[in-house]
Amino acid sequence: MAQYAPHELAQKLKDGLLSFPVTAFTPELAVDEDAYRQHLSWQASFDVAGLFAAGGTGEGFSLTPAEAAQVIRAAVEEVGTKVPVLASAGGSTAQAIQNAQDAEAAGAEGLLLLPPYLTECDQEGLLAHVSAVCSATSIGVIVYNRANAIYSADTVARLAERHPNFIGFKDAVGDIEHLTKVYARNGDRLFYLGGLPTAETFALPLLQLGMSTYSSALYNFVPEFALEFYGDVRRQDHAAVTEKLQRFVLPYLDIRDRVRGYGVSIVKGGLKVVGRDVGGVRPPLQNLTEADLTDLGALIDAAGIRPAPAALTNA
Repeated sequence: MAQYAPHELAQKLKDGLLSFPVTAFTPELAVDEDAYRQHLSWQASFDVAGLFAAGGTGEGFSLTPAEAAQVIRAAVEEVGTKVPVLASAGGSTAQAIQNAQDAEAAGAEGLLLLPPYLTECDQEGLLAHVSAVCSATSIGVIVYNRANAIYSADTVARLAERHPNFIGFKDAVGDIEHLTKVYARNGDRLFYLGGLPTAETFALPLLQLGMSTYSSALYNFVPEFALEFYGDVRRQDHAAVTEKLQRFVLPYLDIRDRVRGYGVSIVKGGLKVVGRDVGGVRPPLQNLTEADLTDLGALIDAAGIRPAPAALTNA
């Protein structure tokens, strides 16, 4: 049972940093629920506004429906009383509806609706797709503006008018004119979430377009740095943001950009480097090379942002 009504969830999420926890895997690439719960517990020990289970950084695209439900339920059970847990839905409309209903049954507070799978979409089709999902669940729904799902300002407004549980707009395109139209048309009816990779790079300029928060992949392995960065953004401290970009974020992007798909792999690599290993990535992604891991560890140390070692627990 969700703790927040959709409009309450939007208010909670819009003024704090958000993150998408990685999904832990065993060496055989099965879901490692124990390691996942330990990671979630650590993530929820900091002042984060919301955690999205089985999302993009959580390799939701590689999870079976049963695994996705398992991951979401584990997240709700482990940290749901401390921080809102949201899920994701994708694929066909029927599959997205099933994902949404499974997420609600597992106790998730809300849902990020990913673009429909591998098909071109126009506005009426997108409207029908999102409407079907919103109608199938009572929890809050956030659309993800990217790839083949580019929502016009009018479509967003129509969805907001039809569905009280439609609460948010996440953008991974960065089209300033488009974002201006969406925000001008819909205003405070929604909250706006930056989703470009790596989000810190774009956070300050997007704040001016109404995007008060963003999803930080870095939070997975350097949470204190990620929270400090978010604080600098919200204060519009240009000097502090630029210093952190130069000290860590931009060199980090250089490593991330060495291989296509490293956007997720480097997050799990970062966890391995800081002593909180949650396993590797599933194909078609590939793990960082040893040289890449060495470079990432050196960068974290040079930036002075290595988190405290994991506490020892009894087996």
